[in-house]
Amino acid sequence: MVIRDKLYIDGRWVPPSTTATVEVQSASSEEVLGRIPAAGPKDAAAAVAAARQAFGTWSATPVTERAAFLKKIQEGLKARSEEIARCITGEVGMPLKLSTAIQAGSPIATFGMYARLLPEFA
Repeated sequence: MVIRDKLYIDGRWVPPSTTATVEVQSASSEEVLGRIPAAGPKDAAAAVAAARQAFGTWSATPVTERAAFLKKIQEGLKARSEEIARCITGEVGMPLKLSTAIQAGSPIATFGMYARLLPEFA
């Protein structure tokens, strides 16, 4: 079972403002696969504030750098695509072949497409 006890906010893992958790269950067996923190209003506000602050920096980042970041995300997703597909299959019960092609594969293709298109439309 995977247990996470922190939220990713403003570029770092931070403790949640609440002690509440959410169980991640298998759709097919109802087995508990993991437990994650249930973010509270303070956590949501912190995430929104961080996103607003990051927007200015991101907007000022040169297009070629932004495209490189998108490409790096694509590469990271590709490197972990089997793990992502297995997690999705376990949680929602989607056949592994479909999880690999759709749930793991589509974001890989999308980030790559945006990395290629960004310089043309910026």
